[in-house]
Amino acid sequence: MSYQLLGKHSQAFEKSSSLPFGELPSLSSLNGPTYVTAQLLVQQVAYALSDKIFTYSPETFDLDVALKQWRSQNECNIFGDIAGVSAMQTRAGAGSIALGYMFSKDFDLSKRHVPQSIIASSASLQHLRPQLDQLSLLYSVANPVVAHIAAVDYAAGSSSSLVSDYVSSLALAEDLGMALISSTSPHEIQHMSLLATLLATTMPAMHVYDGVHIGRETTRVVDVLDRSGLSENYNAVLKATSGVEKKHVDNEGKVLRLFQALNEELGTDYKLFEYHGHPEAETVVVVFGSVEAMLATKIVTELAKDGERIGVMNVRVYRPFVEEAFVETLPKTTQAVVVLGQSNQQHDNSDALGHSRLYTDVLAATSFSPDLNNSLSVKDIRYSVEEVWTPAKMLGYLRHASTNIDLHEYVGSHPSLDALNNSTKQYTFWDLDDSIAALAPRSLGQLLSLDSASNVSMRSGYDNLVQGGTTRTDLRSSSRSIEASYSIAAADVTYVGEEKLLGEFDVLSGTKDESTLVLRLPGVKDEDLEKKLPVALRKGVTTKKIQLFILDPLLSNKVSEDRTLELLLTQLAFLKIARPELLEADRKKLAASIGSLPEVLDAGAAEVEKTLRKIELPESWSTLEPEVESFSLPADINVNSFSEFEKNEEEPPSYLKTWETVAKGFVFKEAYGTKNDLRPDLGTKTAIVHVKEHRRLTPMTYDRNIFHIEFDLGDSGLKYDIGEALGIHAENNKHEVEEFVKWYGLNPDEVVEVPSREDPSVLENRTVYQALMQNVDIFGRPPKRFYEALSEFADKDTEKQQLLALGIGANQEAVVEFKRRAEVDTITYADILLEFPSAHPSFHDIVRLVAPMKRREYSIASSQKVQPDSVSLLIVTVGWVDPQGRDRFGQATRYLDALPVGAPVTVSIKPSVMKLPSRTEAPLIMAGLGTGLAPFRAFVQERAWQKQQGMPVGDVLLYMGSRHQREEYLYGEEWEAYQDAGIITLLGRAFSRDQPQKVYIQDRMRQTMDDVRKAYLHEHGSFYLCGPTWPVPDVTNVLEEAIAIDAKASGKRVDSRKEIEKLKDDLRYVLEVY
Repeated sequence: MSYQLLGKHSQAFEKSSSLPFGELPSLSSLNGPTYVTAQLLVQQVAYALSDKIFTYSPETFDLDVALKQWRSQNECNIFGDIAGVSAMQTRAGAGSIALGYMFSKDFDLSKRHVPQSIIASSASLQHLRPQLDQLSLLYSVANPVVAHIAAVDYAAGSSSSLVSDYVSSLALAEDLGMALISSTSPHEIQHMSLLATLLATTMPAMHVYDGVHIGRETTRVVDVLDRSGLSENYNAVLKATSGVEKKHVDNEGKVLRLFQALNEELGTDYKLFEYHGHPEAETVVVVFGSVEAMLATKIVTELAKDGERIGVMNVRVYRPFVEEAFVETLPKTTQAVVVLGQSNQQHDNSDALGHSRLYTDVLAATSFSPDLNNSLSVKDIRYSVEEVWTPAKMLGYLRHASTNIDLHEYVGSHPSLDALNNSTKQYTFWDLDDSIAALAPRSLGQLLSLDSASNVSMRSGYDNLVQGGTTRTDLRSSSRSIEASYSIAAADVTYVGEEKLLGEFDVLSGTKDESTLVLRLPGVKDEDLEKKLPVALRKGVTTKKIQLFILDPLLSNKVSEDRTLELLLTQLAFLKIARPELLEADRKKLAASIGSLPEVLDAGAAEVEKTLRKIELPESWSTLEPEVESFSLPADINVNSFSEFEKNEEEPPSYLKTWETVAKGFVFKEAYGTKNDLRPDLGTKTAIVHVKEHRRLTPMTYDRNIFHIEFDLGDSGLKYDIGEALGIHAENNKHEVEEFVKWYGLNPDEVVEVPSREDPSVLENRTVYQALMQNVDIFGRPPKRFYEALSEFADKDTEKQQLLALGIGANQEAVVEFKRRAEVDTITYADILLEFPSAHPSFHDIVRLVAPMKRREYSIASSQKVQPDSVSLLIVTVGWVDPQGRDRFGQATRYLDALPVGAPVTVSIKPSVMKLPSRTEAPLIMAGLGTGLAPFRAFVQERAWQKQQGMPVGDVLLYMGSRHQREEYLYGEEWEAYQDAGIITLLGRAFSRDQPQKVYIQDRMRQTMDDVRKAYLHEHGSFYLCGPTWPVPDVTNVLEEAIAIDAKASGKRVDSRKEIEKLKDDLRYVLEVY
């Protein structure tokens, strides 16, 4: 049985984003309430009303995809002919064929009255200009010609790549005397396309609309005219405006008559200039453009409800600019007119660079009108073609227009923005464009659209320069008509299908408070989430009270068998969270609506229960601070394409490569997702520091090697805070790596693609030697699955069977043997490869089978205020002898212990919950065992610095534990010096084996109970414990006793355990144990 959902839509990847839900409807199906895109309706009107359509569509823009299909199906226009469709290249002389067609000797003169249409992007206008200029001169003997222009162009070197360019259309209309009409939404674009075609019967006309957002948004239009409806209205309006007495009216009069006739036929109220806002507005903002007009109208309408005397004027007809109609539309109370005019300059808001074209017309209309106040001011605010409009950004411009507040200083919100989303459910999907689940939002949109009582809108964008191709899809659902051609800023549910995108975008910036975030994290366990999720995201989900769900498709055996099931899994997981009522509905009806079988749907629902889990957010996430040198991530993708990136040169991961293959990745970085980094194998921000001091703290004769190591930060720029940890990105032992390379027969200089040690899904190019030194944990401990995987490579049956038995635990003997190998013999990957010589995988298979090395994190033992140019650690080496008499070592501590002074080390910073109280007067009670004293050395240094700066400081109680004072009195002289200086007020030393009866830190705390009560409870101090986990219950019991004693002394009854929980919430009981 196939588990693929939406099989009938499986070819949708090949469909265009300019089509509704990626599907091409037939021409006859466009009628009444229908899901469409604005681009589709433009093509419908052009096909129905034209003799021939000349299209100039750059690759992937798909401005003419429906036209080509209808032409291939021999669909007829309203004149009973099959419309011609000629797809042309956009280059110099692009319009010559269109002009030549109309004036050729072979042209059928009986069709001279039939309109000819051009469909193009604003990028094509510069190439069409010469022919349109000639057409304007010959228009009295030419066919009616209308150009439908999608305002979209590439902006080379800009931050937004694809821009909505209206400047080209405005300039062309003014220079050539062409009519220019704009559309503000998909709901009116069919009418404006019809109007522009009618206007073309008297003068060459252009119809312009946003081609980046509005043109490609799937939405429901309730009153779509079919072919016969277009015919009826076209002929009726033409008849009403073509009388003999009307032929001598000037162009302005003809436009006014056309509007009147069209409104009478359609029952609409379109105007040349449309005003919205306060009826007695003092400031009126004039706009031109689809998204600009739509957003300004919505926001100003809400502002006016609150009594703000502001309005907006949408210029629907720019040419001819009927000045009398403009002045008549202005409220009589207007004191200031502010023109929001687009400019093709990136920073074009200075008078030295002139004014916007729209400003010039508005100024002329208001300057010479006797009906306006002489004191009326007219101001020009220019914005770049690169501007990406959001409600917040438009509100900023409106505030700037009405109050003169600086645009760059305005950071705020307003209830008007919330009102835009009150009745709408909003969902955002982030994914890689080649993901199996990338189709999920499209299919879900189709599913939601089946409810006739709802309106759905969907828009997708592509950023092909991030991670080899990233897509974002916004999905909205409402009982009301939706006009929202801008990115969602308050999503109810956000889905992220690829972990790497969390490091590329601030996905939480577009989420609503108390909303839901679904992360697809295959194979990630709850305890690994902190390593996988960025600090800002972890803190953000707690701050915004977001519900976090993890979708792990690897937990489904069916997904492993058939990856197409992941599409079903994603959709059902979304429905379970966002629209559970749909899952509870009639399964047969639901299955039929999505093109699947009921039993397949049931199977998918069962898999969701296995793979979707809710995460209880740790309290520690709310106290996290941004990582060192953190930077803000973009809140949205940079739309630079309308389709997914075609990856034509796929290579299997982890294969040996030539230098030429590696070079491609560096030369074509965007296409291959290549990044330069200090250590490309590391997923975290790293720096290079150098060993400044290496000092053993225990005697050479002692069995534990505990040492202090200090690193010179140099010019690394590394910053760290109190309580943070230093990540050491250690290397394998050089001698052991060279031995392995030699006996395994490897070429150390060969280039291989290997997984990052921090993120196995990230691949980078390394030499074999580099990979073994820094990436591949070849001397680490192998899990069972390695034995099982290695058995596939064994040539000898005996070795194959033995490896397989160990890997799958075939019998009790194999289980015991594996346990011995792992816990007693501490066998490594290299040991296994040496033990089973017939299993000799190639190096690219070793990279795939062996886990990557992990960074090791150690609490920082210094304060940067005291040691501004260095960072210190307190380390104990890990070493043992296995049953074969071989010396074994902890990889990271061995690496650190062997470093000479001056050696470079790659490091990174990890935040921690071990933070000092915000009040310097708050006492500190610290308990540290062994190397657990490290963060407390930093705490004491910080308190000493605070006191030196004249700050009032609280008491410091330090309890330290180790085995022997003579051998393990770590930093003893420092503690005593700080005690003499009055920084440490109590030093409780517990050396467990220096007397017949063992003494631990909890014993020292009980002996000084009055000091603990005073500092902790009376003076509101904070308690910290760092070290192994075993003393936690005993130490906690002491604190509970202190609380109980104190309560009894004051005559109160308290639950000590609950009080400890409250102290945890207040960050006054902090543990860092291991």
